[in-house]
Amino acid sequence: MHTRARIAAVGALAALSALALTGCNNGDEDGAAAGSSTPASDSGSASTAASSGSNSSTSGGSSSSGGGSGGATAACTLQTVSIKFFMSDHQATEQQAANGTLKLTNTSGATCTVVGPTTVTATDDENKTDPISADNSEEGSDAVDIPAGGSATADIGYNNLNTEGTARDTCPMGASSVKVGLPKQADTTVNVLKADGSPGGYFSVCGDSFRVGAFTVG
Repeated sequence: MHTRARIAAVGALAALSALALTGCNNGDEDGAAAGSSTPASDSGSASTAASSGSNSSTSGGSSSSGGGSGGATAACTLQTVSIKFFMSDHQATEQQAANGTLKLTNTSGATCTVVGPTTVTATDDENKTDPISADNSEEGSDAVDIPAGGSATADIGYNNLNTEGTARDTCPMGASSVKVGLPKQADTTVNVLKADGSPGGYFSVCGDSFRVGAFTVG
């Protein structure tokens, strides 16, 4: 009987040990599962943050790219401006020069700029004298932006009063057209207009020089 009691006690002890071990294993597995779920959640949060950061970086890059696409203003060329030359509306006096006008009109759809000397050359219609040329390098040839559809003008100062003080047509130089050279552009021939813009103007110069002023917008 003592032997049976001992066997029964050992069996009971073994059963209790197995039950305790099972409980511990279940707890470890539950803890491991719980532990694995937490990093998964953190990983998802990190992915979301990285994705958000990636989007912000892309957005910032696009903004920067858009801001840099403006670039510098293009130079005015013979393809983007029309050129007119107007004779003075008055004859020169000993105190005041005659004042013609060189006018550039931007015919393109975007602002363009004139920077550098613009040259005007006049040749007598009858070749009675050598051509006369002048530019605005001394008067001012800094960059001038002309908006689309806008204009810039430069004064042309000259003497059309001969030594006798008589008619302007008796000056040695008389040109019905002039050549205009924009910066880094080939010369182009422009007819001289009357002061009111009608055709038939005449650029009459008594002397061997004239003046080209700086451009102003308006």
